[in-house]
Amino acid sequence: KTIPNNEAYAILKNQIPDISSNSTLRTIASDSIETKKNVVLITIESLSSEYMEMYGYTFNITPFLDSLALKSLNFSNLYATGNRTVRGLEAMTLSIPPTPGESVVKRVDNKDKFSTASIFTSKGYQVKYLYGGDAYFDNMRDFFSGNSYDIVDKTSFKPEEITFANIWGVCDGDMANKAIKTMNEEAKKGKPFFNHWMTVSNHRPFTYPDGKIEIPSDSQTREGGVKYTDFALRQFFKMAEKQPWFKNTVFVVISDHCSYSAGRTEINLKNHHIPAFIYNLKDEIPREVKKLSSQIDIFPTLFGYLNWSYESNLFGKDIRKMQPKDERAFISNHRKLGLLKDNHLVILNNHKGHNFYQTNPNNKQLISKKTDSLFLEETVSYYQTAFDLFKNNSLKIQK
Repeated sequence: KTIPNNEAYAILKNQIPDISSNSTLRTIASDSIETKKNVVLITIESLSSEYMEMYGYTFNITPFLDSLALKSLNFSNLYATGNRTVRGLEAMTLSIPPTPGESVVKRVDNKDKFSTASIFTSKGYQVKYLYGGDAYFDNMRDFFSGNSYDIVDKTSFKPEEITFANIWGVCDGDMANKAIKTMNEEAKKGKPFFNHWMTVSNHRPFTYPDGKIEIPSDSQTREGGVKYTDFALRQFFKMAEKQPWFKNTVFVVISDHCSYSAGRTEINLKNHHIPAFIYNLKDEIPREVKKLSSQIDIFPTLFGYLNWSYESNLFGKDIRKMQPKDERAFISNHRKLGLLKDNHLVILNNHKGHNFYQTNPNNKQLISKKTDSLFLEETVSYYQTAFDLFKNNSLKIQK
């Protein structure tokens, strides 16, 4: 479903007041002194929130991540935009709602986009994408190299740096060691660094080095994959804490998507709820942030905590500044696009139809409701303008 473009942009301006014309370009201004800390984004493969004890899981397979979340700003009401890795990468790199059809990561015209990386680059940062597999998978190499990232993947490893690998690449423990080496080299250059590490071990066939956790690798269970990734991240942070750059480094830990996305409803909200937290912000007291938010908001929020002023072409918002009317989450699967807001969910399908639901306070159970035309138009405006800006090259860096 679409509406006239001028109406779509007028509605978008109600949601992002600082924009003008058919654009999302605007200036984000801070009235405080900006800080340039190293930033490490760790995107965890298929980590559903339900696997963590803090969200009610009782099998103790994420003891480290649970302990880290308690020391962090924990965004406990944040949702993944999609059900594939490329959707999570798109959301956190470009900070846009999921474009109808295929992710920008896999599209031909995926380069030179205005992105979180372009903002880091404008601030003088070194920018890298770290991936234990081959970055040709899912077109990641083409996308990240075309958007100012240097790439460290399986092809960057020396034979002696690999202790275990499977079809997805080197284990997360080996990538943790490589990440530390990479960051130590970056620190020597006297410039801040931004590194995005995408984990791989929590993925079928769920195999990993023997003897690291009590769940045998040959059991090939998701619980084992989750627990091994948790173990590898514990080892990474133990090593990181010993490095001179650690005190000046902020860590963003978030899932790319949940492990399951199927369900009896069109879009299963429970299976899009993901863990997300920011660790090592020295001036911030660890606490839970309960505002409804989306993957696309995590970096605009971090930039707010760093007091950055910058030109923005991002749809995402600073969660700290969200009023109740601003809280929303974008959710999609292969064919449908949804907007969750005020315990209501609109789902658009690819036959120009839609369904409207009311949810319970925990955004779990869906109850069919009569269409709210204003909410429907707001939903259409987000997705229509995001795709229009992409199609017209307006999401590219303005040179």
